[in-house]
Amino acid sequence: MNKHLKMDAPQKRVLDETAQGTLGRPLDRPEGPLKVSGRAAYSAEYQLPNMATGVLVRATITHGRMTSLNDEAVRGMPGILGVFTGERFLRNPAQGGAGKAPVQGASEVAYLGQPVALVVAETFEQARHAAQQLRPTFAGEPADTHPEHAAQVDRPDKKQLDQGDVDGAMQAAAASVDVVYTTPPHSSAPMEPHASVAEWQGDRLILRGSYQMLKYNKKELADAIGVAPENVRILSPYVGGGFGSKLGIAPEAVSAALAARELGRPVRVVMSRQQVFEGTMRRSETRQRLRLAVDADGVLTALEHDARVSNLPGESFSEPVQQATHFLYRGENRRHENEIARVHRTCAGSVRAPGEAVGMLALEAAMDELAEAAGIDPIELRKRNIPDTHPENGIPYSARSLAECLDEGARRFGWGQRDLRPGQRREGEWLIGIGVAAAARPNILSDSRARVTLREDATALVETDMTDIGTGTYSVLSQLAAEMLGLPVESVEVRLGDTDLPPAAGSGGSWGASSSGSSVFLACRGIRETLARRIGCGAEALTLQDGVATGGNRRETLRDLLAEGSIEVEGHIEPGETAKEVSQASYGAHFVEVAVSAVTGEVRVRRMLGVFAAGRILNEKTARSQCHGGMIWGIGSALTEEIAHDPRDGHIVNRDLAEYHIPVNMDVPDLDVTFLEERDDHASPIQSKGIGELGISGAGAAVINAIYNACGVRVRDYPATPDKIIAQLAE
Repeated sequence: MNKHLKMDAPQKRVLDETAQGTLGRPLDRPEGPLKVSGRAAYSAEYQLPNMATGVLVRATITHGRMTSLNDEAVRGMPGILGVFTGERFLRNPAQGGAGKAPVQGASEVAYLGQPVALVVAETFEQARHAAQQLRPTFAGEPADTHPEHAAQVDRPDKKQLDQGDVDGAMQAAAASVDVVYTTPPHSSAPMEPHASVAEWQGDRLILRGSYQMLKYNKKELADAIGVAPENVRILSPYVGGGFGSKLGIAPEAVSAALAARELGRPVRVVMSRQQVFEGTMRRSETRQRLRLAVDADGVLTALEHDARVSNLPGESFSEPVQQATHFLYRGENRRHENEIARVHRTCAGSVRAPGEAVGMLALEAAMDELAEAAGIDPIELRKRNIPDTHPENGIPYSARSLAECLDEGARRFGWGQRDLRPGQRREGEWLIGIGVAAAARPNILSDSRARVTLREDATALVETDMTDIGTGTYSVLSQLAAEMLGLPVESVEVRLGDTDLPPAAGSGGSWGASSSGSSVFLACRGIRETLARRIGCGAEALTLQDGVATGGNRRETLRDLLAEGSIEVEGHIEPGETAKEVSQASYGAHFVEVAVSAVTGEVRVRRMLGVFAAGRILNEKTARSQCHGGMIWGIGSALTEEIAHDPRDGHIVNRDLAEYHIPVNMDVPDLDVTFLEERDDHASPIQSKGIGELGISGAGAAVINAIYNACGVRVRDYPATPDKIIAQLAE
């Protein structure tokens, strides 16, 4: 039995009428004990009989061709089983979910550090030693490595906007700002490095890999190795973080599959931390110009947001810097220009909250500057400029609680005690200030399927190829099924991460929980309809709670109703007209207090509050955890995180976690997260919206704004490291 829904109309709040009381509660992760005890097997931990190990070899030039592998001596080393390369090896990691075949051909070198070969041996130590001894030769070609000096700059038509008269509005403004902000490249830096174990069973490939979007990854891998998609099975039940770097198939998966096929035995390839930095997606650096103007009432009359980003030649992805700018604030005169500089650096792609994560660093800091220029409180300026309808296309908004988030945050954080003048609070050498920024992230519903079986023993099985990358998918889907079927959560089993199961939306774009959760909801709705027929009532009159069904003046245990047999339903959610009829997004507000050392320029974040509205919260604990992660990343973006490229050849200088500085415990205060009650009937049948990327959007700008309030230093070149602050303090 199938239960399909296309979101062509707002959905009623069915879940508000269920009786189990499980959904939304801060329940622990059901797989948590497996993870903390080491019993949850991640990709690299699978042990297969007769398994060999491969180590990737990197290019040592920026651009050109590999002319010889020079592998004769290496092949004779102890334990070596083979040295592999070829035109099927990935040159660039795949842009997951983009619908494009991955870029292949190891002999063509596009960036320094690109994987060009794989050495396979009986042991990891043998493979690593041989890989270090392999000395391919290359013929180099001229290459641009810096986006400001690139000879080729593209301007994609779909990312340009010119509406009204921005220049005229700037000239007539009561107050305006014209500022340039820059952000450096970022790395996803997931805790678990990319890893794949490839095994061929006849003509079928079984790949145990660490990936986020399996229905796309299956097709990407099949295309890369030249087999039909039905001959590929990917298993990815546990993923130790991804943040976009595991959206698409990466070099280790393809090389492992090709080597395993040729050797006739399983092959495991695990990227080193340095290879993860070089061989997977980075977030592009950006140069952003903001021109903002307001009239005498503090209403935006002009909003221009221009950006230059970078990527490899031929790659279609460009960081969508203005994504939130399109809908967040009013302003009838608008201009957005987007340029892609073609450079030979590591491939750029989606990293957590692509667009907002860096675009709002500039937009929300510029709004703070505008508030000062106009003499208006920064919160009041934002509230005055919340549009009535989408400022570029006129469509209405769905549920939107931005003003409420700002007001509630101000109340909780003590915003009323803030002095508008910088540098007014001091504790010894420390200058104290607070800042604010809005948060916004578009909501997306994606095609997703799940199968739910209510078994004769009154337990349920949920099956889908959806992944859990640390976001809480196991928890949320368990709670949804338990709520709909009137079962204790412990009576629900969830199986994820297997492409032999119904294809889900995958983990990316903050659409995973709502999309896969909606498919589970629909499957359970189908089961409820069958149970209602068995008990003799309409589905709307059926109550399920604690394993007991009530309806039609009857009360039966689920076990008794299931004596006729188990019930299996596949749910299928599909986006529809509601995605076009309204502008859907999750919203929030960040509040930060910092202390800035007047002696060293060091910044310490002392307090941080996030207030968010993202539709129905499915699990309060996992949702809060997601917001914590985003807010911490915001601290990193503001203060420490920065990929450094060598200007001579474009290679990443700081390609490990010793030199790429992510926030650690001492950098992060206790974080406060508050969720506002909200339902969005246009977003999904379960009224939830995306939250995984909302917490990072705008967070770093709140830190930068707090720094200015503390000491009067406005840092427009992220991150705000002590050298940049102390230089301005000295002035």
